[in-house]
Amino acid sequence: MSCNYAEGLCKYDNKGVLGVAEIFDAPEIVEEKCEQLVKMILASNHTVVHTGAGISTSAGIPDFRGPNGVWTLEEKGEKPTVNISFDDATPTRTHMALKALVATGHVQYIVSQNIDGLHLRSGLAREHLSELHGNMFVEVCTKCRRQYVRNSPAPTVGKKTTGNICPGTGMGRACRGGKLIDNILDWEHDLPENDLQLAFMHSAIADLNICLGTTLQIVPSGDLPLKNLKHGGRLVICNLQPTKHDKKADIKISSYVDTVLEKVAKRLGVEIPLYRPEDDPTKLISYTVQWTISGNVVKCLEKRYDNTIKEKGKLKKRNSTSSTPQEREEMKINNKKLKQENVPCGEGTSLSNACNIAK
Repeated sequence: MSCNYAEGLCKYDNKGVLGVAEIFDAPEIVEEKCEQLVKMILASNHTVVHTGAGISTSAGIPDFRGPNGVWTLEEKGEKPTVNISFDDATPTRTHMALKALVATGHVQYIVSQNIDGLHLRSGLAREHLSELHGNMFVEVCTKCRRQYVRNSPAPTVGKKTTGNICPGTGMGRACRGGKLIDNILDWEHDLPENDLQLAFMHSAIADLNICLGTTLQIVPSGDLPLKNLKHGGRLVICNLQPTKHDKKADIKISSYVDTVLEKVAKRLGVEIPLYRPEDDPTKLISYTVQWTISGNVVKCLEKRYDNTIKEKGKLKKRNSTSSTPQEREEMKINNKKLKQENVPCGEGTSLSNACNIAK
């Protein structure tokens, strides 16, 4: 449960802005913005989705900074009234829609701050996912660094030993007696290197970054969606609370993420599948499924990243030199107007030190 997870972390006072009121766009505005988003997805060659706790609330898992979030209520000495166990929670419409959008080629990568394991349980492949803060259903060997899927949540949080021994399965030399730890980060821990590298590169080369259910307060996670902007990329934010990056977004949608994903999938002609336990790796025997990111995957993306950034730089330079100063000024004014129209009124690295809550 989110409460149990939060209670297992070290004491940390700077949890960011808590309990800000939620904003809801009118239904007709949501329709218009979803139509705009669909056009942006269709125009994008590389779309990355960034997910936060808000995409799991409809599964019964409370968020952290919402009006009824774990840390918001903690300040009042209260706990959420709805708090399902991680075992009993199942992937939401948003999780399943994202899996389908990846399968149909509309989304290329997902960067998640969530530790609930629902992306994994939806059947989404590891090659399409970075988990920056860990996963309750994964253990890591301290010796060979392999990651294994469990069939139940880890008994510990904060990268502590679980009492299990590495089975040493897979390619290469078997690990002899490595101890397994949970891979849930505490405030002072470094973010997982391969997950972070892939998340950064995918975000930077994205034509479109979409943020779902996150206030974007934790950095570097909350700043990754901005990495494509200097290369001409677009940014869309879907969250009920305001975020500090709303003014940088091409579109800000204030609606439930499940509603938005259903409308987007329908317009794209993508059917959202139901959750199937047979596609859920946590329903298999523990440690038979590996969840490790190969170093070769990172190296391959590094080459693509270098080439893509060079090409985007050349294109940006050509576009800026081919237009007159008057045309460039008009483009800036038009872009500013577009952003204003879409912004509602009122609106290694560790999890604490170099990764402080964004102000």
